[in-house]
Amino acid sequence: MPALDGLRVAVLAADGFEERELVEPVRALRAAGARVEIVAPHEGELQGMRLENQAGRATVDRAIHAASAEDYDALLLPGGALSADSLRMRAEVQAFVRAVHHAGKPIAAIGHAPWLLVSTGLVPDRALTSHFSIQDDVRNAGGTWLDRAVVAEGTWITSRDEYDLPAFIEATIALFARARRDRSIPHSA
Repeated sequence: MPALDGLRVAVLAADGFEERELVEPVRALRAAGARVEIVAPHEGELQGMRLENQAGRATVDRAIHAASAEDYDALLLPGGALSADSLRMRAEVQAFVRAVHHAGKPIAAIGHAPWLLVSTGLVPDRALTSHFSIQDDVRNAGGTWLDRAVVAEGTWITSRDEYDLPAFIEATIALFARARRDRSIPHSA
């Protein structure tokens, strides 16, 4: 039986997400048995990026206004500077992330996605990593920025960028599987 069978995962993204940082973790989560939904500020499709170039698109499963933290067991935040910057400015997105965190559900964030964690006010006194370009934002928000492929602290996994994807995916699946066991999430039928 797959390690994440029955686990419901929200993937919070917006236009400008970093393609590999969404596609590869989603593929791995689904292969491990998770039920994954792309949650976004709007319905339809999102435009992905590969660095500064447009890449593939992702289909939105649910708009943020129709999503609730109670609907999910875990949260994945893929990177992409444009996506993260857009998401962190939205009160409903910040409220969703805070609700997931305060419910003790796991959060995995890579690249620029920790910018959203900064904007939610959840970073003080936490150790995490991110894309190097936002390390000052993490520090200024009261967090400890570490230059590591993966930083695991409590219910959070953070990672620097797409070059760390193998380690990020492995750590994310391990954290989500532990949360699934600890919360006695039933297997899907």
